[in-house]
Amino acid sequence: MYYAVGLATLPALLLVVLSVLGNSPVAKSQHKYLTELMLAQDRVLRAITEALTSMKVLKLYAWEKHFKNAIEKLREDEYRWLSAVQMQKGYYLVLFWSTPIIVSAVTFWSCYLLKVPLNTTNVFTFLATLRIVQEPVRSVPDILGVFIEAKVSLSRIVEFLEAPELQNRRTEQKYRGKELEYSIIIKSNGISWDASSHNPAVKSVKLHVKQGQKLAICGEVGSGKSTLLAAILGEVPYVDGLVQVHGMAAYVSQNAWIQTGTLRENILFGSTMDQIKYQEVLERCSLVKDLEMLPFGDQTIIGERGVNLSGGQKQRVQLARALYQDADIYLLDDPFSAVDAHTSTCLFNEYVMGALSGKTVLLVTHQVDFLPTFDSILLMSEGNIIQSASFHQLLLSCEEFQNLIHAHDEATKSESNRGCSPQERTKISVENIRPLCEEEQLITPVGEQLIKQEERETGYTGLKPYKQYLGESNGVFYLLLVIFSHLLYMVGQLGQNLLLAADLQSSRTSKLNLILIYSSIGFGMSVTLLFRSYVVINLGLKSSKSIFAKLLTSIFRAPMSFYDSTPLGRILSRLSSDLSVLDLDLSFRFSQAVSSTLTTYFSLGILAALTWPILTAIIPMIYMTVILQRFYFASAKELMRIDGTTKSAVASHLAEAIAGAMTIRAFEEEDRFCTEYQHLVDRNAIAFFHSFSATEWLIQRLEILCAIVLSSSALAMVFLPLEASDSGYIGMALSYALSLNVFLVSSVQNQCMLENSIISVERLEQYMHIPSEHPEIIPGNRPDPSWPSIGKVEIIDLQVRYQPTAPLVLQGISLTIEGGYKVGIVGRTGSGKTTLISALFRLVEPTEGMIIIDGINISTIGIHDLRSSLSIIPQDPTLFSGTVRYNLDPLSEHTDQEIWEVLRKCQLRDVVQQKEGRLYSSVSQDGSNWSMGQRQLFCLGRALLKRRKILVLDEATASIDNATDSIIQKTIRTEFEDCTVITVAHRIPTVMDCTMVLAISDGKLVEYDKPMKLMNKESSLFGQLVNEYWSHSQHVDIQIKSI
Repeated sequence: MYYAVGLATLPALLLVVLSVLGNSPVAKSQHKYLTELMLAQDRVLRAITEALTSMKVLKLYAWEKHFKNAIEKLREDEYRWLSAVQMQKGYYLVLFWSTPIIVSAVTFWSCYLLKVPLNTTNVFTFLATLRIVQEPVRSVPDILGVFIEAKVSLSRIVEFLEAPELQNRRTEQKYRGKELEYSIIIKSNGISWDASSHNPAVKSVKLHVKQGQKLAICGEVGSGKSTLLAAILGEVPYVDGLVQVHGMAAYVSQNAWIQTGTLRENILFGSTMDQIKYQEVLERCSLVKDLEMLPFGDQTIIGERGVNLSGGQKQRVQLARALYQDADIYLLDDPFSAVDAHTSTCLFNEYVMGALSGKTVLLVTHQVDFLPTFDSILLMSEGNIIQSASFHQLLLSCEEFQNLIHAHDEATKSESNRGCSPQERTKISVENIRPLCEEEQLITPVGEQLIKQEERETGYTGLKPYKQYLGESNGVFYLLLVIFSHLLYMVGQLGQNLLLAADLQSSRTSKLNLILIYSSIGFGMSVTLLFRSYVVINLGLKSSKSIFAKLLTSIFRAPMSFYDSTPLGRILSRLSSDLSVLDLDLSFRFSQAVSSTLTTYFSLGILAALTWPILTAIIPMIYMTVILQRFYFASAKELMRIDGTTKSAVASHLAEAIAGAMTIRAFEEEDRFCTEYQHLVDRNAIAFFHSFSATEWLIQRLEILCAIVLSSSALAMVFLPLEASDSGYIGMALSYALSLNVFLVSSVQNQCMLENSIISVERLEQYMHIPSEHPEIIPGNRPDPSWPSIGKVEIIDLQVRYQPTAPLVLQGISLTIEGGYKVGIVGRTGSGKTTLISALFRLVEPTEGMIIIDGINISTIGIHDLRSSLSIIPQDPTLFSGTVRYNLDPLSEHTDQEIWEVLRKCQLRDVVQQKEGRLYSSVSQDGSNWSMGQRQLFCLGRALLKRRKILVLDEATASIDNATDSIIQKTIRTEFEDCTVITVAHRIPTVMDCTMVLAISDGKLVEYDKPMKLMNKESSLFGQLVNEYWSHSQHVDIQIKSI
């Protein structure tokens, strides 16, 4: 450039340097905005993850709309930062697209002031050089954006890597030696999850567990039982003292963690297959019959979080996983609360006392019946170990333990069973019980695998995804404005060049006027660029906002079958990485592809007009470019689709591993999970690498074509007659020809990037049209606000199947529940109890038959009207991140006084009052800072606040001790005295005071009558359950009387 215009280059160079240096404050603000945007994206994704994980609970409570609105509010905050980031990006685009215009104008003014002569030779040499470098200059915004994004991302990664880690995991090296007397030694002054807490979860502990000892851990809700097990595993971050573990430990969590994969993979858990050992494990865990009923046996794929297993079956799979490891120490966190009395007795005898006879076992349990068989019992209360001794010693010396036994004794002596003698109660024999233990069915119907391969488009989809994107929020109009503004820009650019080509050698226009006109056109071009950037930003923001709203609505309206068959990682992958492409990149990709393509063909047109013989090279080049592009797109689009699906697999694996981190670490399988993760990342990287390689392959061939056209252009100019064209136009043609290579490569590259980015629209569009549930509200058929006022439930020939081709799960159930009745539902694990409740709340629609509540067929009203009119305490107690108040009353419908009263009734008032924030004390995600029993009490509190005429309890007190359970049952009887209460329970005393008992087996109604009548009836399923429960309860009574 210096050789063309001399010293006039220096002001232009200074301008470029100043523009780059002047961007430093803008880059800092962009860094700030991008950091805030990522934090906002984290909040949105965290809220979405929490909602999707708990979608079943949200639907049962009819809270979907509230949580959806909360996510949209967080999304609005994200839009605020997204707008700021995009405006900064738009500023960069305007600046660096305008830089060549400003540089040329400043250079010509410098030439005028420095008396540098302006002629066609030096002007078009300068412009040709400028046109060659302008594309790299225009790419500076992208480079800056990538650099800033990388810096922000790396800062966040560094922050994560520098976060505190568990320092006390296995504080003493495990040693598998028979000569050691003790398996576990704990000497601690306090065990706490929070360093700043003044009230440790478990206070002073001195515990020595001998090898082969069986230790039961008992205590009321929130006494620190699970925390003690976590401390032994090294999961509690703050332990003031020493924890020694000698031997390999196996862990069974209270809230079952099941990995997506086959039943066999979940049991083996990375261990090699030993057929004899494997078969024994299945028998010990009562899983043989379950496998026989499955078409794929142990190769049946278990859905995420074990969605196609009942609660009892998930626990038995966990138990099988632990047993197969052949560990030295077994830490069992209340695994028997999720199974019925028959199954729990079988498991206890076969598993704990049989398979683990020579092992060290620590069992957290609320079931007093098992306690006499333990070597020692650890009694806990409010984080303190009250006493550790044998059953007989505790019964003699410990008042708290006597109260625990007394609560159990009272629970087994309800009014409805006092007429039965102990001999009648224990009449059933072990031989009669054992076959019943094995009669358990999976809740998933026989048929195809639940988890399907991720769907993706294949082949050429034409303009469909483009239409989908531009069809949102007047996208076509915005795109036309982008095209129009860029055409104005190119016309201005052509006008400048024609002005210079025509008037430089003539005296018609003075040099001053020529430069003034040239600068004025340049100013107009800059304004056009500013307008184009504004339009592009609006296109991106409005389209992204519209697509997100539709996507969120579609996902929240999806039926539960969608969540059961779709891993969470798949959904999150689309709501994070794919949505991020829409938010940040796609509108700019559109603009760049359109702009560079128009510029390229405009340049070819000018070149052809000025040197017409070049058409002989241009036409074949265009044809070859189209052929190469088609060849490229055929593979590149598939590679990007594969990239999307493999990215989903990475996200799913990571989310699952985080959820089961405690179990994974307990089994020391971290390396295996890391290896699997790296394998999935490699699979994803392979697709990305090949996509990148394909792009480079295409660019290389395009550059060869451009070189041919440039050579042909130069030859054409040489062979043109001298009088055929003015030297100014020849210079102008050469400047366009020299930059053609950059333009064409940039054009095709931008088109390829757009094609790859539009795949995200394809993937999001698939989730924008998920078949939805029935309408939330049917305007013409809404029930009265006081409905149901009586609480009468009629079930008529109810048949349910989960998939169209699957067998029936509920087979023609018919019964009537009168208003105010208290009905207990009993049956084997997986017999269809939860499916019946799901049908009542229309989580699954009946195949045949109907459910009528107070004269209204529930299928004829909106699902929101139905679910909001019923109350439920679900099987899986779920808390949400927020406050105590928010978890009880997220819709803010009740006063603080009402909430305190409810906390008192559900035994949580004292616990909450001890917290610093009281009603506004924090609840972590998933309620992880509250015990399982306390979470169930929160769910009871929600039901007490809601106060509907029909209340459903689905294993509502499974994780609560007998004393608390008795109080809760009394509260329910008092507060819901005139309401219809439907109770699904494994604890027999819970249903003994019911008006009626419904027994289900294999999806069929076996019996429905008053409890006493069923107990006196021969071969009654309910009678067998009662007798089994009393048979081992009687064992406790005998132990007590012998003291």
